[in-house]
Amino acid sequence: MPRFTHLARRAALTFLAIAFTAVPGSGAKAQARVIDGPPAPVAPAAISRDTAGHATVRAIKLSVALTLDGVLDEEVYTREQPFDGLIQVVPDYGKAATERSEIWITYDRENIYLSCRCWDASPPGEWIVNELRRDTGGLRNNEHIGVLFDTFYDRRSGFAFYTNPLGARADYSVVDEGGSNTDWNPVWTSKTGRFDGGWTVEMAIPFKSLRYRAGPDQVWGIQIRRSVRHKNEWTYLTRVPQILAGPQALNRVSAGGTLVGLDLPAAGMNIELKPYVVARSATDNVRVPQVKDAFSSEIGGDIKYAVTPNLTADLTVNTDFAQVEIDEQQVNLTRFSLFFPEKREFFLEGRGIFDFGRGGSGVLGTGGVDTPSLFYTRRIGLNNGGVIPINVGGRLTGKLGPYAIGLMNIGTANDATTATQPTNFTVVRLKRDVLRRSSVGVMMTNRSVATAGTGSNVAYGVDGAFLLSQTLTAGTYWARTSTTGGTALGGDDQSYQARVDYAADRYGAQAEYLAVGANFDPQVGFRRRSDFRRSYGLLRFSPRPRMRFKPVRKFTFTTSGEYIENAAGTLETRVILGHFDTEFQSSDKFSIDLTNDYEFLRQPFTPLGSPAAIAAGGYSFADVAVSYEFGAQRRASGTVKLQGGSYYDGTIRSVTVGPSSAFGTSRVSVTQRLAIEPTFTIVRIERPAASFTTRLARARVDYGFTPLMFMSALLQYSSADRAFNTNLRFRWEYAPGSEIFLVYTDERDMTADRFVTPTTVRGLKNRTIVLKVNRLFRY
Repeated sequence: MPRFTHLARRAALTFLAIAFTAVPGSGAKAQARVIDGPPAPVAPAAISRDTAGHATVRAIKLSVALTLDGVLDEEVYTREQPFDGLIQVVPDYGKAATERSEIWITYDRENIYLSCRCWDASPPGEWIVNELRRDTGGLRNNEHIGVLFDTFYDRRSGFAFYTNPLGARADYSVVDEGGSNTDWNPVWTSKTGRFDGGWTVEMAIPFKSLRYRAGPDQVWGIQIRRSVRHKNEWTYLTRVPQILAGPQALNRVSAGGTLVGLDLPAAGMNIELKPYVVARSATDNVRVPQVKDAFSSEIGGDIKYAVTPNLTADLTVNTDFAQVEIDEQQVNLTRFSLFFPEKREFFLEGRGIFDFGRGGSGVLGTGGVDTPSLFYTRRIGLNNGGVIPINVGGRLTGKLGPYAIGLMNIGTANDATTATQPTNFTVVRLKRDVLRRSSVGVMMTNRSVATAGTGSNVAYGVDGAFLLSQTLTAGTYWARTSTTGGTALGGDDQSYQARVDYAADRYGAQAEYLAVGANFDPQVGFRRRSDFRRSYGLLRFSPRPRMRFKPVRKFTFTTSGEYIENAAGTLETRVILGHFDTEFQSSDKFSIDLTNDYEFLRQPFTPLGSPAAIAAGGYSFADVAVSYEFGAQRRASGTVKLQGGSYYDGTIRSVTVGPSSAFGTSRVSVTQRLAIEPTFTIVRIERPAASFTTRLARARVDYGFTPLMFMSALLQYSSADRAFNTNLRFRWEYAPGSEIFLVYTDERDMTADRFVTPTTVRGLKNRTIVLKVNRLFRY
């Protein structure tokens, strides 16, 4: 095994070196071809399709701007023919849409527009329209239409916008066909209306909100998605892979069509200034000395400047994240740390460029949570549960020819409460496009003060993501860390991975080998566990039944095996998983999971909420889980899951009502304006030494006044730490890109008297009330 891993590491590094220097067709002429895309086709009357079904759409140049009202009564709508021809991905793959869509793409000096007359034979009472909030996940489960623009026609990245019949808006960016960055929040507008046969929409996207090449006869990539959700029908401008049935196919940029006829204006200065002012009242009964209703105020702001059409510089001064929603509590019965998602806007913009070792899938490799990350933004500005002030930060992200560039430098202040010293964080990322949809890259992170308070920490590595076809991908990385000073660690400080993924609609397979050294310690990243070698394999069979099983859309059978040993060759984890699910035409899903697990504990482990530790040693245990997921388009959606079996030296039983996954939601739409997202989990573990019950309850309540104004509440209770959290947020976009936030947050200890210790703070632990106002200026 050591010889194999040594050879695998050398092979991966050699492959990356060859890719950087001698990729076939990587010369100047080939790179121009990759960046500029295929030669521009002759502009059609409205739309044309070649023999392969590739669509070419003509954009219509306007001499007078559209009056955005959703009525579609301007002269252009009678003078110019719309286009249609959307293609189903579900329920009837490859067939024409059942409802007509009359679409126009127009533009003037300021904006590019998508207008559509969305026909629907069903009465409006049957439509699924219940979302007003911006960028909420529930919007894609409404009737909606959206567009993705590949503005550099590189078939890799783009900007997406969509809206529903209420005019609610959602947007996101995609980098290298990876996961969508839904926290990209550009300025744009949509207006909708109704007519006897359906609904209408006009979307106006300012060119200042996009990055593009100016000049005549420009060519973009384009994909259009429409969801007739009450029919569970998803349609696209061009045919997309069947396995991407649903909303996610919009991210497959390379499968989109072509937009021609664009004479685009110069970008101008393209400078954005966004100053803010904050007033805050804070109470902290845990801090010594205690703080009672302390008032403070501060100012700061952000500056964004387009260095080139595809390279953007950002500067943030005295950064404030008061409007960010608090973290959602989770039940953790493992011995490893949880990975919490980033929610702060500054760190979310352009994040796709900083992904390392993740490939085009947007996930942490095929192994998921065990794959370490070189860059985890929550290491900046957060420590020991406290917020660390950010004095100043700068970032440069974008592309120069075939190179993707990401530079970040941020300085944080001293914080006595969390014993945090002033620290500088630096991240450097460079990727090069190779082949048609692949890339290779390097990355380096540096922390001027290591987490122990002395010395510094640096991490660096190389990686590659190879999208070899629409169904076959491969990825690899090698990384190393170094810590100086009193916490210096020597030897066994590397991590590397090789993986391959075949994902066709009917069959799938994955294979991975991952190694993480005992002293591999990326202190600006995330490492769940260390000192292990992981081998993983998965096989999937997903048949779509014939008409005799008409209610069923697809069956899925999956089996996987995971084998983890430490550097000494001792088996630490072995997981054999069998999975079966039935996906119905209604989008409901029934699932069964059988898990056989072996865990070796090097030292005693105390599960959260348990009064006694589990002794060191080896344990074999198994469980079965049965769940039913109600389709996201339903008025009440979510998953009910039952689990039972053994757990280390005892038994486990659990009931969960909530999201189907970390990225899903459970939702009850009370009205078009009011929605509740409930989650409830109860876990009972019985062991010879001690038994305990863990409960987690969470509810998010959203009320939308208009598409530009909403209020939300996140209420949480966890029995493990007996804490009750409240987070109330009001947001009003009073002008394009300018907002007012009013936020109330508190945490209360719900410990009963019999559990109180002399240091316990009962009742209110902390409370904050914040008013924040910002203003966007664009030049």
